Amino acid sequence: MCLLERLAENYKRISIVGMAKNAGKTTALNYLIEEAMDEGLTLGITSTGRDGEGTDVVTGTEKPRVYLDTDTIVSVPKQLYELADAGLEILEETPYGTALGQILLCRVADAGYVQVAGPVINTQHIQMCEEMLALGADLVLIDGAIDRKTIAAPDISDAIILSTGAVLSRKLDRVVEGTAYTVELYSLPVLEDGMERDIIREHAESDRVFIVKNGKAVTLNITTGLGSGKLLDNAIDEEVTHVFVPGAFTQSVVADIDRRKLKATTFVLKDPTKIFIDKATWGRLRKSGLTVKVLENITVAAITVNPTSPAGYSFDHGEMASAMQKAVPDIPVIDVMMA
Repeated sequence: MCLLERLAENYKRISIVGMAKNAGKTTALNYLIEEAMDEGLTLGITSTGRDGEGTDVVTGTEKPRVYLDTDTIVSVPKQLYELADAGLEILEETPYGTALGQILLCRVADAGYVQVAGPVINTQHIQMCEEMLALGADLVLIDGAIDRKTIAAPDISDAIILSTGAVLSRKLDRVVEGTAYTVELYSLPVLEDGMERDIIREHAESDRVFIVKNGKAVTLNITTGLGSGKLLDNAIDEEVTHVFVPGAFTQSVVADIDRRKLKATTFVLKDPTKIFIDKATWGRLRKSGLTVKVLENITVAAITVNPTSPAGYSFDHGEMASAMQKAVPDIPVIDVMMA
């Protein structure tokens, strides 16, 4: 059974997330599309931004185009519809607008290259994926073309495929360590079911920092956790069990909190994409007693590796795949350039 078949058994929406630009995300997408063609799976293809163009609009480097087989369901803005090499049958003009016009949901009538783009608003993306599934897609692949953190969020998809590569560093061990650290963060423990979780979920949409004290949520006069360590230190006493931080979670959130209070309190985030702390600092904070849990974590269904950097250097294919697999033994690792 191929990778895509295994994924389709467990998930309906999968985001392809790049650790950085030119990490091989579009190559991974093309690899999965080829698998779908071989196995007779009907895909829905969309993107959080424009993708499928021949040249990267940011870096100016050549990039793989997206070739779609017949019956694939794809999202295309009106201004890109006529640019498609593929024959596209318009199924629906959606209410979702972009800078390139309204999004069209199309079925590929004649195979060919397509420039793909989709909504940038998360709620619209979720709804459009459901429409693709209703139109007959076995699995929707979401190309994360705008922002790695945003597209990895668990409300967008059921799981992600994480694409990493030599572009991250000239040193293989740094690429492996950085990727494994991202997987570690995405696998943070979920806050257990119970009264505290119910309280936090009830108030989480307010987008305000609050504490859970004596079984009740107490909203603090803090609009963001950034730089609020002293205010949090003053608010935390022996009756506080949890602190909910809705936005970015950086070192500055906890820098000024007394270590004894830090050890006795659990910080809760919506999901791991809110964490903006480097690996070394994260390790020090955890050793000092920091406990962080999430309302939802992120399932990394597979990792793809790209041993070649556009800067002109590369790693040995087998060595990179082997090192990555050793670092994340429970997740399939695929070198899409060699598969």
